[in-house]
Amino acid sequence: MILGVTGGFGCGKSTVTRLFESRGFQRIDSDQLVRDRVLTAPDIVGALKERYGARVVGPDGIVARSNLAEIVFNDDAERIWLESLTHPIVFSLWREALASNPAGRWVVEVPLLFEKSLEKWFDFIVCVACSSEQQLARLESRGLSSTFAGQRISKQLPLARKIELSDFVLWNDGSAEFLGAQVDRLANSLAR
Repeated sequence: MILGVTGGFGCGKSTVTRLFESRGFQRIDSDQLVRDRVLTAPDIVGALKERYGARVVGPDGIVARSNLAEIVFNDDAERIWLESLTHPIVFSLWREALASNPAGRWVVEVPLLFEKSLEKWFDFIVCVACSSEQQLARLESRGLSSTFAGQRISKQLPLARKIELSDFVLWNDGSAEFLGAQVDRLANSLAR
């Protein structure tokens, strides 16, 4: 079984996938793959350096992700270029992981699941949602300005539409215990 977990930026997708992992699912964190495997690949670093120079890639060869985010979330053409460069590698890493245990129970965090038409990859899609006030408060607590948080949110499908398209919705405005109880209920239901 493969669960795809999506939702709005700052709604708690990572928290939910970790909760599923603690309940026996194997977890794939797409953002972590990008950070640890994609943005460190020599071909990708070279392409970013060629396109953006020292603003994005330092002399040590490390990608300044915050600078890269500032560029791509302010320019749709640049965001699309970056996605076309990185997404095929991410999908290849998914295939590799999933092939390692085809009979396993998997949970995959996919922020742009619907935006990139990835529904066919998953047996079930779970949307993690919360109020827009809670979403902005979480993002601001991570150090993002409300303007930049709003820009990033606007690049995704509206949360209401993600909720409509998903098989299950977990509401993350309450306590950690409430979210954990929702994950327990869903995991137990899927096990049947």
